Amino acid sequence: MKVKVRLFATLREDRGKEVEVEGKAGMTGKGLIDQMEISEEDVAIFLINGKDGKLEDPIQDGDVISIFPPVGGG
Repeated sequence: MKVKVRLFATLREDRGKEVEVEGKAGMTGKGLIDQMEISEEDVAIFLINGKDGKLEDPIQDGDVISIFPPVGGG
């Protein structure tokens, strides 16, 4: 199974803007971020095909995943 992962802000460091990830059937968002070595604390917004998703949601072959980190500032 292959999915396209779009990364934003600090998550792009050492990973790139967009990567293709090979995963196992039945993988969840949590499994994906674990495979990519991204901690749960670094995920503020997780989208599956442009819709709000949860890390517990299953990911399907061909999905486009967008991951945004928390943003600070003031």
